[in-house]
Amino acid sequence: MENKKELRNWLNAFNLEHPLVIAGPCSAETEEQVLTIAHQLKESDATVLRAGIWKPRTRPGNFEGVGALGLKWLQKAKQETGLLISTEVANANHVDLALQHDVDVLWIGARTTVSPFIVQEIAEALKGTDKIVLVKNPVNPDLALWLGAVERLHTSGIENLGVIHRGFSTYEKTRYRNNPEWQLPIDLQNRFPDLPLILDPSHIAGRRDIIFDLCQTALDLNYDGLMVETHHNPDKAWSDASQQITPETLIQYTKDLRIRKEIGEAAEFQNKINTFRTQIDVIDHQLIEMMGKRMKVADDIGSLKKSHNVAVLQTKRWNEILGKMILQGEEKNLSEEFILRVFKAIHQESINHQEKIINS
Repeated sequence: MENKKELRNWLNAFNLEHPLVIAGPCSAETEEQVLTIAHQLKESDATVLRAGIWKPRTRPGNFEGVGALGLKWLQKAKQETGLLISTEVANANHVDLALQHDVDVLWIGARTTVSPFIVQEIAEALKGTDKIVLVKNPVNPDLALWLGAVERLHTSGIENLGVIHRGFSTYEKTRYRNNPEWQLPIDLQNRFPDLPLILDPSHIAGRRDIIFDLCQTALDLNYDGLMVETHHNPDKAWSDASQQITPETLIQYTKDLRIRKEIGEAAEFQNKINTFRTQIDVIDHQLIEMMGKRMKVADDIGSLKKSHNVAVLQTKRWNEILGKMILQGEEKNLSEEFILRVFKAIHQESINHQEKIINS
């Protein structure tokens, strides 16, 4: 699969003056709920109504969706509002049912993307259709696996393709439900700049208070659209209540979000440099996160040294670290002077942390 301008044809066909907005509830719950939300979204920038029909839950016993019945509710919402409709498909049977109910946009979820067998099954079921198919990133940060799923669909003749960035699972506790790992979609963007890229801030955030900031970061990185979970009564939602916002909030967000438009060479330059700067901001945030984790380990070492009456400074160990870092830095085109300055500062901060613990 090669990058080409034609990858954007389906998105360009919408002729939108703003990023694509896909919105709707995490789960279709009742016909009334789906129709109420759809009519409220009709007044927003949303082009596509989303709703989960089959909900693959991590553990059994939770609400797993209303099933095929919900597809009729989506159809009715489409007829009444003119919104396109979308849902997640996880196997060939889901695809067949979605096609029977004229679903416009199908997406493959993170748990499905990880299985080439299932993706191939879905690709075979989609042969001959002109539906828009979006692929969410796999649960683990693996760019090859993500692109592999897209390529399987492309090989099967599916032309209207895009990807959804919904974050990555991690065993560590962070401020996000799923860690964004921005660098990975940035790498995807660099390899396939014309493959439409959409952010799912709801699943990255896991809570509604940081959804706006995630959307703004995505737009600063030139994402093509947003898939935002919206519910007319989020706190009463049957699934993922904490990460859904109201249609009214979505409307306000789309008014407040800054969207850069390319107009002439000067604007194009500013657009590109702003994108690079946002990339640097993302990496700087990751650096701070990693430094915090490193100093936490230094604290643990300080506690261990204190309990065993061991000196803070271990010269042999420090020289070994410095030598390895200089060699690794050379591989990344980083000067020895820079590596020395950075790691001396890190080492001094580690000593400060350990001394504080030992002297406490």
